[in-house]
Amino acid sequence: MTVRHTRRAFLSAATMMAAALAATACGSPQDTASGGGDSTAPVKVGLVYSQSGPLASYGKQYIEGFKAGLDHATKGTGKVGDRKIELTEVDDAGDPAKAVSAAKDLIGKGYKIIGGSSSSGVALQVAPIAAQNKVLFISGPAATDAITGANKYTFRSGRQSYQDVVTAKSFIGDAAGKKVVVFAQEGAFGDANEAAVKKVIGGAGATVSSVRAPASATEFTPFASQIKAAKADLLFVAWAGTTAPAMWQTLDQQAVLSSTQVVTGLDLRASWPTFGAAGSKISFLAHYFDGASDNEVAKAAKAKIPGGTIDLFHPDGFAAAQMVVRAAQEGGDDVDKMIKALEGWTFDGVKGPMSIRAADHALLQPMYQAKLSGSGTAFTAAAQKSLTGDETAPPVTQMKG
Repeated sequence: MTVRHTRRAFLSAATMMAAALAATACGSPQDTASGGGDSTAPVKVGLVYSQSGPLASYGKQYIEGFKAGLDHATKGTGKVGDRKIELTEVDDAGDPAKAVSAAKDLIGKGYKIIGGSSSSGVALQVAPIAAQNKVLFISGPAATDAITGANKYTFRSGRQSYQDVVTAKSFIGDAAGKKVVVFAQEGAFGDANEAAVKKVIGGAGATVSSVRAPASATEFTPFASQIKAAKADLLFVAWAGTTAPAMWQTLDQQAVLSSTQVVTGLDLRASWPTFGAAGSKISFLAHYFDGASDNEVAKAAKAKIPGGTIDLFHPDGFAAAQMVVRAAQEGGDDVDKMIKALEGWTFDGVKGPMSIRAADHALLQPMYQAKLSGSGTAFTAAAQKSLTGDETAPPVTQMKG
């Protein structure tokens, strides 16, 4: 387990004003944020995420986005009130057991704010720990719908699977009477995607069926034939792993891509070359890609993120930092006040308008339809349509605790 300590200080205009008023009035010097707290003790934030393991690339973008977001949210001054923000970064390597151990260790050391979770499996194990110990937990790129409404102490800074599938549905408009086929590998990943499509798109009136391939499959012509025979209005592809290039090549060669609307999720920029010649023929649902938005926050992120290119999970880290600063400014050391400050909060993120739904802590946010152009390693993504946070909002979930 790797731990890194980074000390950053951040001072907001609001707390600067509060400090000035305290100097001329009778307010307590301890009340540097509306929630109170020690005026000099650092605000300790523990970030437990994947620095190594299969999701290390996700974690790298998360932490880059987080640090850029902290700089933006605090105007680069380094403090909330007169208090430094102290980050402790812990590598969970995508292992829920390591994440739980790290979270418990940080909580035992007095940390009241925990962030991170590149993996859904990790987030689902850390969320109950937050509730048991009454600390704030802001999950990161983990997309599982189960994080929404997990408990009153748990929030999310990224999108959830429902928002992905609703974006896919937008490609066919009214789903009533439409035929949808899910093409996925056997296993939990494929099961989850098939279930989501049946619930969201099937629930809107479409007939949903599936074509499933063994995870070990390397020959995809038989599956392409089944897909063509289904004559679907929409083919939803959920695929992971090193066989993706061969799979996409086969679908292209067997004219699947030219015979139906094919939709899949747009992953990290580094993965785009795996689509090969098929890349320009696929419709993509997109959480984010560089250029998807052009607001002042996105410009600020580009200026601070290494390399100046915003990738898939940079916005998740950026939003998490904005939420941390909001919680610390309004709540001080009082976790209940932090929660109240975040519930119902609307703010401008990298993606545009973001809103934390008070009822279940869903993060309502824009999503995108996208297309790729180019070839080889030189692909460029462009937004075809932006969907608002209201258009992609998941159903309200009963808060579990």
